[in-house]
Amino acid sequence: MVTTQSGVLLIDKPVGPSSAQVVHRIKTILGAKKVGHLGTLDPFASGLLLVGVNEGTKIAEVFLGGAKSYRGVMLLGIETDTQDGTGKVLDTRAVPPIGAAALARLESKFTGELKQVPPMYSALKKDGVRLYQLARQGKEIPREARSIRIDFLCLRQLNAAEIEFEVRCSRGTYVRTLAADMGRELGCGAHLKTLRRIACDHLTVDQAVTVDDLVQRCAARAAPLISLRSALSHLPMVTWQSRLISRLRLGQQEILAQLGRPRDGESLLGILDPRGILAALAQWSVEGSLGRWQLLRIFKE
Repeated sequence: MVTTQSGVLLIDKPVGPSSAQVVHRIKTILGAKKVGHLGTLDPFASGLLLVGVNEGTKIAEVFLGGAKSYRGVMLLGIETDTQDGTGKVLDTRAVPPIGAAALARLESKFTGELKQVPPMYSALKKDGVRLYQLARQGKEIPREARSIRIDFLCLRQLNAAEIEFEVRCSRGTYVRTLAADMGRELGCGAHLKTLRRIACDHLTVDQAVTVDDLVQRCAARAAPLISLRSALSHLPMVTWQSRLISRLRLGQQEILAQLGRPRDGESLLGILDPRGILAALAQWSVEGSLGRWQLLRIFKE
C-alpha cells in the first residue's frame, strides 16, 4: 500500500521496540513519503504513540508541548541508575508501612508547579553530547533543576512494595524521575516498574490501534488516519476564504492581523479552508508589550 494522504495515526506501542523502530515499520507498511512520531516513548514503555503521516509530520511541536497522561507502577525499596527496571541497582532499602495518609501527602507534595532535576539517562545534551552517552561511560555531571507542572496525580497502593499511579503532566516531565523522587520522599527509594501513556492532550490510547491492526486495515485499504483538523480539534479554529489562504501560501503574513487578539490562554489557532480542511496554523507571539500572530505551519492543498 502506498498512501499520499496526510493525517495522524494513533498507535498503541508495545513494550520493547523504540519509537523510531515503530515509525520505520509504519513507513514501510504505508509506503508514505514522510512518517514521524509526534513525541517519543521509551522502549520499556507502552501506550499512545502519535505518528504523523506526510503533512501530519508538521504538527509535532503542538503535541511535544502538550500535556501527557500516564499510568504506571513504581517499585519501592530499590533505586536504579536509569530510574526504571532496565538499569543497574544502586541501592536497596527496607520499605516502611505506607498508609492512605502518606499517599495523600505524597499526592499533595508532587502536584502543581515543581522543580525536577533531569536524569543522566536522558537525551538532553551537555556540550553537544547526550547525557545518556556520558552515563554509559560512568560519568555524572551536575544538572540544573527545570520547571515542570503536575496537573493531576493519583496514587494507589497495590501491595507493600508497589504503588500504582496515574499522572497528567507538562512537557519536560520525566516520569521515571517523578517515581524516584517520590520514593526518596518516602525514605526508601523507588524506581519505575511499568509505564503506559494513556493520553496526549485530548487524544487517548482507547482510540489507538496496534501495528498488527494497522497491517490488517491497510490490507483492506482502510488505514485509520485521522485528519489534521480532528487531531488538533482541541485548538480554536477559524474558516477563511480561499483567496486569503492563497495569500498566506505566498508568504503574506500581514493578513493574520485580522484574526484579532487571542482569548486568555490561547497561543495557537487553526485556519480552515472553505471545505473545513486545515490549511494553516498561526501562533501568537509576544514582543515586549505587543503581540502578533505569526504563521507557524502552512499545509499543502
